[in-house]
Amino acid sequence: MSFDTTNGTRGARQPKGRFLIWMNALLAWRISRKGKAPGMPFDALVLVTVGAKSGQERRSPLGWFPGPDGSWLVVAAAAGAPRNPAWYYNLAAHPDQVSIEVPGGPVAVTAEQLHGTEREQAWQQITTASKQFANYQVKTDRELPVIKLVRKTPS
Repeated sequence: MSFDTTNGTRGARQPKGRFLIWMNALLAWRISRKGKAPGMPFDALVLVTVGAKSGQERRSPLGWFPGPDGSWLVVAAAAGAPRNPAWYYNLAAHPDQVSIEVPGGPVAVTAEQLHGTEREQAWQQITTASKQFANYQVKTDRELPVIKLVRKTPS
């Protein structure tokens, strides 16, 4: 399915700046080795994408939830900001050039945005496991995208 969530008109302030870049690099390093980040009540992974505009590799530490068939579910929450996070647009531009880093090593995946009933079921699971995401949804008027990352099968 398509990556079609538009930006909203209201929401929390989206974090940015040098400190965030440094913190994300530190978190990505920690997550790729331990699978958790300090203060995160859920498992984490490092999403590796290709920049939509730059074409350069981008690494984003994210919390994840177990999906069907061994997939990983992530939410493009951006802490409830009105705009989708940059990694969402990277996935939209290059959904087949994605991998994740987990403690067992890198895994090539394909990204797919969930819609309809499938999204609602995943959203219910995510907000039951972490109320934080329900709070993010309240802050913004855009529907927070739920992305399913599915392991690529070797060809």
